[in-house]
Amino acid sequence: MTQQLLNDIDHWAGVDIGVSATGDLGRSSGETRTQQRIVRRLVTNPGDYMFHPKYGAGLPAKIGENADLPALRALIRTQVLMEAAVARLPEPEVDLVQINSGFSITIRYTSADTRKPITLSFDVNR
Repeated sequence: MTQQLLNDIDHWAGVDIGVSATGDLGRSSGETRTQQRIVRRLVTNPGDYMFHPKYGAGLPAKIGENADLPALRALIRTQVLMEAAVARLPEPEVDLVQINSGFSITIRYTSADTRKPITLSFDVNR
């Protein structure tokens, strides 16, 4: 079974859970599911999930610090590679820019299922 056949509840970190056209819980699959999982992983603080204490990169906690951008790029790349739907080769590329209230992030990776290149861009801010 490929990752594309799996569903999660439709939820972008920091936003309400998505609903279906009939008012049920929305489902997320394919590349949207992978992108939601990547963002959730990056904005979750390690220790926030009781049964997975090492899960997460904790990027929001790094806002306001004197950012070590090369170290943050490496952290993001390592976390992205923990998602099964992200191909290991070619390695994901991470562009990271510090902005006034946080970070602007662009991640280019290859889908492990479709082998297509994917670009995910988002901001992490307070």
